[in-house]
Amino acid sequence: MPLPKRKITLPTGQEVEGTVMPFQVGGENFNEYAVEDGTIIKMKLVVTEVTRVDDLYDAAGNPVYVIASTNVTSVSPPESLRRKQGALFAFS
Repeated sequence: MPLPKRKITLPTGQEVEGTVMPFQVGGENFNEYAVEDGTIIKMKLVVTEVTRVDDLYDAAGNPVYVIASTNVTSVSPPESLRRKQGALFAFS
């Protein structure tokens, strides 16, 4: 069965066609950041689609890929920064 095609608009505004490529996840690790207030923020990028641009190559001759992704974030503040239950998005 042929792989699906997708229209892609490049940053230059040029519209090109690409081939949606099947892929397997090799690992999705979190990057972890310690904020000075004691909060730990974990983030990872999760790829949702890989498209190889047909007939387009970089300066080294490598095929060009367009990656669709989303970020997953986890925030763990210290107990002293947590607001009591029931107060959603209270801004001062």
